[in-house]
Amino acid sequence: MLHRFYLIIDSAEWLPRILPLGVKFIQLRIKDKSEDEIRTQVRQAKQLCNKAGAVLVVNDHWQAAYDANVGYVHLGQEDLKTADFHALRSAGIYYGVSTHDEAELDTALALDPEYVALGPIYKSTSKELTWQPQGLETLKRWRARTDKHLVAIGGITLERASDVYASGADSVAIISDVTAAQDPEQRITQWLETSKSW
Repeated sequence: MLHRFYLIIDSAEWLPRILPLGVKFIQLRIKDKSEDEIRTQVRQAKQLCNKAGAVLVVNDHWQAAYDANVGYVHLGQEDLKTADFHALRSAGIYYGVSTHDEAELDTALALDPEYVALGPIYKSTSKELTWQPQGLETLKRWRARTDKHLVAIGGITLERASDVYASGADSVAIISDVTAAQDPEQRITQWLETSKSW
């Protein structure tokens, strides 16, 4: 089940810190690690999330997610050329797809994903992007085009979240507003408390 607050982390090492706080939907986005390290972290993350009753989403590495029987994968546009959607569907693995423009949205919707992600909504501070900020108006257009679960990502802070939800997002994906916070645990608690009113 998708949640309103969708936290993205870069290592399974975050999980013992954040799972006790009640985070229920977490993406593991590992970059620049060996295949063995990725598979090890995916297995560790799955065990920890299962124990805590949280949903794990594996970014990009669909084969590792498939082999570990993780429930969700998140795919970028470049991953769509190599992912085995028949295998994912047969295994009951849900997938979300990143989109940045109308053509990518068309491509994503044709694959019948569990959710579509749009970004960056604002200027991202967590990674360098070639895409300009999409803004809330684009988010509203995406909302009008699909009844799929819509995830907004990119530069979203707790202070901006109400506007993002009001523009049509079902979930907001958060990275640096938590991981770069002076006290990540406190920031997560603020998110979870505030999200009850949305």
